[in-house]
Amino acid sequence: MATQKLESQAGQNCVSLRGRVSSAPIERELPSGDVIVTLRLVVVRERSPMSSKSKQSSDWVDCVAWGGRVKRSVARWQVGDVVEVEGALRRRFFRTDARTSTRVEVEVLSGRLVERVA
Repeated sequence: MATQKLESQAGQNCVSLRGRVSSAPIERELPSGDVIVTLRLVVVRERSPMSSKSKQSSDWVDCVAWGGRVKRSVARWQVGDVVEVEGALRRRFFRTDARTSTRVEVEVLSGRLVERVA
């Protein structure tokens, strides 16, 4: 019971996006041996009080697929395709040359093609 209460107070990390694929999915092997598929989505920026003065009409979001089934699905997408992804926001640390870098991205847990580019 105490564990359930703690989990409900901890929050929720759920991301749901619909956008256009703006960079071709790339399969990469990490130094750890894990193979991932990365891509970038362009998502229409909804107007809000905070962004009402901005002329920016869209945002780009880096996405990464780790699981076998979702990697195979995402790898078939093409630049221009409209897709939906669901997942979680993740901050990943990695080494480049002699320093540690960080990246915030959406870990894609499921995704589907909505409209294939003509």
